[in-house]
Amino acid sequence: MAKIKSEKKAPQGLFKKCPKCDYSIYSKELEENLWVCPKCNYYFRLDSRRRLDLLIDKGTFKEHDSNLTATDPLKFEDRISYTKRLDQYKNKTNLNEAVLSGEAAIADSKIIISILDFSFMGGSMGAVVGEKICRAIDRAIKFRVPLILVSSSGGARMQEGIVSLMQMAKTSAAISRLSEERIPYFSLMCDPTSGGVSASYAMLGDVNISEPGALIAFAGPRVIKQTINEELPPGFQRAEFLLDHGMLDMVVERDNLRETFKKLIVFFSDKENRQ
Repeated sequence: MAKIKSEKKAPQGLFKKCPKCDYSIYSKELEENLWVCPKCNYYFRLDSRRRLDLLIDKGTFKEHDSNLTATDPLKFEDRISYTKRLDQYKNKTNLNEAVLSGEAAIADSKIIISILDFSFMGGSMGAVVGEKICRAIDRAIKFRVPLILVSSSGGARMQEGIVSLMQMAKTSAAISRLSEERIPYFSLMCDPTSGGVSASYAMLGDVNISEPGALIAFAGPRVIKQTINEELPPGFQRAEFLLDHGMLDMVVERDNLRETFKKLIVFFSDKENRQ
């Protein structure tokens, strides 16, 4: 009896399925399209390294505070201990925490930049994330260069309890010091930016920017709908809705972000020189 040949399967990772329209996209094509679905324009979430490559001049990034790691002050456990959960995410992402910070350049202009990484515990803000962001702010003041903070977060980290909630006040106070020094701060909010991050430093930029379709909220739309028991407006809490209602200054497509930051840096630099 003749043997039946088994079907050949496509190598794993060769295609990505769009979460919005279920379209299967060739991974290389998706990368060339900056991880935006060519069929429905859905914006895939980017990790911090890919986001960094998209925004800055190649080869200019110098990381700061990479040695800072979270402790477990509450000895928190759910299915596993907080310490073990941190170890899992460190191995998964090759990051020590949910934020990547450092100095870099955009169009040869020096900046300080911090990027939250949603793949590390949902980009949640604990004590170390708050500390790294405050150190980034302090460096922007010290060197008198623009600050860019990129958010993609589920909010404050529940495993650190009140310690994580304190970071909302801590980072907001640091942004106030930056404002007093007249150092420009550009906030880029990506999908999703929510909870304690949206309620603190993320919404305090001199210019607040988002990518198309990003969810930006304190409480999510399902929670609000269940609480008030009413139908919410179409596109509620999405970037375009917030832009229409004065909560954002710009909604910028991914391939235009770097050029947008370049223009903002030049504009604010010229403005400071005129004063």
